[in-house]
Amino acid sequence: MKIDAHQHFWKYSPHEYGWIDPTWTQLKQDRLPEHLAPLLYEARLDGTVAVQARQTLQETAWLLQLADEYAFIKGVVGWVDLCSPDVDAQLRRFAGHPKFKGVRHVVQDEPDDDFMLRSDFQRGLSLLAEYGLTYDILIFPRHLPVAVQLVERFPEQPFVLDHLAKPFIRDGLLEPWAGYIRQLARHPNVYCKVSGMVTEADWHGWQPQDFGPYLDVVFDAFGCDRLMFGSDWPVCTLAATYGQVRDVVADYASSLSAQEQAALWGETALRFYGLEKMP
Repeated sequence: MKIDAHQHFWKYSPHEYGWIDPTWTQLKQDRLPEHLAPLLYEARLDGTVAVQARQTLQETAWLLQLADEYAFIKGVVGWVDLCSPDVDAQLRRFAGHPKFKGVRHVVQDEPDDDFMLRSDFQRGLSLLAEYGLTYDILIFPRHLPVAVQLVERFPEQPFVLDHLAKPFIRDGLLEPWAGYIRQLARHPNVYCKVSGMVTEADWHGWQPQDFGPYLDVVFDAFGCDRLMFGSDWPVCTLAATYGQVRDVVADYASSLSAQEQAALWGETALRFYGLEKMP
C-alpha cells in the first residue's frame, strides 16, 4: 500500500488559520477529503496521514471524524497541549480512536528557540509512549541542535522530522543543516518525511535538480527504511501541483531497488504510524 504520509485538511477562515498569508489565494479556500481523493487516485496512492494545521483540540476531533468517514485517511497526527497540566486527560480523550497515531506541535512558530527543552513540554512528551503515539518534529534549521538534544533524552520515543527541517533550498545552502541532519539520523528512533521541499525552493522557478543535494543527504543519513513520502498538500500548491511533488521524489528514487522504493512509498509510514494495511 502506497501512502502520502503528510497532508492537511481545513475549512478556511482567516481567524482560524492566521498563518495563511492573505496573498496565498491557493490556500484561502476549503481543502477537504473530496478535493484530495482524485489527486491520490491519479498519483496511484492508496491512503494518507492527515496532520494538524492549527493548535486546537477541536481540530484533532474533527480530523478523527473525517478519518471515520473516509477510509483512505489511514491515520491522524493531531494536537494536544503538551505543556498543559491536563495533557494526560487530553490524550485519553483521543487515545481510544484507532486512527489517532501521533501528535505534533508547531514548534517553528514558538518565539523560544529552546521550546522543546522546556520541562513542561518534555513532561507532556514523556506521556506519548504510554499511549503508543509518535511525535512529528516541525522546525526550521536553526532548531536542529535543540532537536538533537531532545531525541537524545527520549531514545524510546518514535520521532519523525517533517519537511527535512525546511532547508534553505532557495539559497542553495547545505551547511550547517546537513551536519545536524546526520547527527539526528544517528538516533534509530528518528525518521524523516520527504516532504515540504517545493515551498522551500523558488516557488516560480524551481527545477527538479534543485532538490538533489538535499535528498542525497537525507537518503544517505536515514536510509529508505526511515524515510517516507509526504506531499504536504495543500500547502505544496503554493509552488507545485500534487503530481509535480510526487514526480520530484519518484524521479529521484527511480534508481533505488524495489525494496527501497516500497519502503519510501508506504512500508516505512505503515510501520512508523502503525497503519492498517487493508482499505
